[in-house]
Amino acid sequence: SVLTMCLGWVVFPLLAGCSVALENTQALTVSQICLEDTNTFIWEINQDRPKEYAVLMYDAFGKMGSNVEGGNVNQPGLLQQCHSAHGPTFSGQYCEVFLRQGALQYFVGICVPDSCGEEDVQMLVLHGRLQLGQTSLIPPLPPILVNQSTQEMIMTQCLSTTIAPDASDVACLFVCCIIVAIPLAATLFTAIIRWQRNREVSPSAEFSCLNSGINLYGTMKTNGSSSGEINGSTSEENSSSKCNVQSARHSVTYIFSHCIVSVADNYKNWKITVESSPLHVLTIGGPVFLAVDTFLLLGGLLSARSLLGSINRAEDKLSPSLVASYLFKRIKRIQPLHLFIMCLTIGLISLVQWGPYWFPFINTMMDCKSYWWANLLLISNLLPVHEICIPWTWYLSLDFQCYATTPLLVYFYRLNRCVFAVVAGGLLLMTTVVSAVITALFQLPVFQPSTLTSENYVLYYYVKPYTRYGPFLIGILTGIYLTTKKNPLLKRKWQAALGWFCCLSLMAALIGLAYILKETPAYPSVPHALYQGLHRPLWALGVSWVIVACEEGYGGFIKSLLTLRFWVPLSNISFACYLTHPVFIILYIGLQETPIHYTDINFMYLFLGHLVLTLVVSYVLTVLVEKPYLLLKWSRT
Repeated sequence: SVLTMCLGWVVFPLLAGCSVALENTQALTVSQICLEDTNTFIWEINQDRPKEYAVLMYDAFGKMGSNVEGGNVNQPGLLQQCHSAHGPTFSGQYCEVFLRQGALQYFVGICVPDSCGEEDVQMLVLHGRLQLGQTSLIPPLPPILVNQSTQEMIMTQCLSTTIAPDASDVACLFVCCIIVAIPLAATLFTAIIRWQRNREVSPSAEFSCLNSGINLYGTMKTNGSSSGEINGSTSEENSSSKCNVQSARHSVTYIFSHCIVSVADNYKNWKITVESSPLHVLTIGGPVFLAVDTFLLLGGLLSARSLLGSINRAEDKLSPSLVASYLFKRIKRIQPLHLFIMCLTIGLISLVQWGPYWFPFINTMMDCKSYWWANLLLISNLLPVHEICIPWTWYLSLDFQCYATTPLLVYFYRLNRCVFAVVAGGLLLMTTVVSAVITALFQLPVFQPSTLTSENYVLYYYVKPYTRYGPFLIGILTGIYLTTKKNPLLKRKWQAALGWFCCLSLMAALIGLAYILKETPAYPSVPHALYQGLHRPLWALGVSWVIVACEEGYGGFIKSLLTLRFWVPLSNISFACYLTHPVFIILYIGLQETPIHYTDINFMYLFLGHLVLTLVVSYVLTVLVEKPYLLLKWSRT
């Protein structure tokens, strides 16, 4: 349950009968004004003809709905209606009471006077002061649905109606403005220069001037010195046609796989529907679940080709300055937009009036204010997962840590092929063994759980470089081979056919085994450990075959599909898609006042809405933030 994300909870007994609760709790300690206003409200709703504000406040209380068995356990009530109620000396304040009843955890939205603090609300609930006649306004679920009639209070939280950003929030929003303002100012400056030149020079001289001088906005030139700013040269990117489509597909997959169902009133029905689908097997062991490993493979391939290309242009020298330039280009590639999204998320969380489902996201804000430096240094994945600021950016830290190893491996490759083979083989063996051992020790599943039933999976395995390095290493090896090969690997059609057969068989076996081993082991399991250690490198090996086959002319219709120009614009905005789409999901869920109902058509529209918004905003951010900083440089006249 998402409730387990709330830190530092204290459990208090809350018994079903009010009189029993009064006999079993400590003395009532509520502020005088809160107690008076609450008594006024309770007295009013018990009248034959209560005033309108009291009716609104009572009606705003959460009440049990249908389909509790299907997952509709939360009772959010009506936040806006609560806030619209105005009593004689107070207004309505929306609070949430988080409860546990047996094995079931849920929250109930309540409407109390705004003169009450969270501790006051907690004491009012514990002492049973919120009741209509002899009936509690927060009754337990009936025994027919839950075999435990006793409620336990986990915590209470109240939603403020005022927006009060602190200094760190203002600083983050200021940083966002600066990040956007610099490229806009540079663009304006460049436009002014060009406008002046249009007035001062002849048309024949104009062309020469426009292709020299200060290049502030980062216009790409076609000569060799300005190519390769992203991941190697433009020609290198074109030769690895697989990269564009995988990058675009990864963003779409990421959006789909992160459509949160925590606000669905029938999430258990959703779970049954999803798991009964024949396509479900692809999400636990196929291209959907292993998309990150495909992306790591491509990152390793392009990092090796980029570095080798830079070495060739530097007269075959791997110097410290070249390595520093190589790493700086990577930082320039990812950090401006990354930091922009981080600051924007902090600002949005502090400025938005959240709804009843806001509570998981407050931890994101607190984590960012405490651990923002880990994102800046690209080491956030080394922190405990619950401390990562904007948690979906763990991949950027992992990617950069893997990226930083490429110069060392290329150095060994150029130094001695035998030493290189020993180092690469040792690293691959290390990541395989470590993954298997961690899986056995912590009894981990072989795919990411959809709930927090196996927190150790993310904490010790999923985001760590020592367990995820295998696909990146195979990408480096593939990139070195493609860059340095003298002759084609495939000389006969039967070799290509055999390779495709082995590749597809391997991928099918990995998908099938994931389905067979889908249950979390109750004890250290050798099959789970072996699969965990091997399946990611083997998947990367299969994808690397697809790349090599396409490169050598044996890709068939797959190469035709992957080289469609349709993928190019999507690949250009894929990085922004990856960073921005969770922000839309957080906003959508955090602003919901009532649960949504899962049906195929509802979730199709939800997915398409997130997708379109992500694509549009990602295009804008790519133009305003990512590309200007990526290509920003000074050119000499």
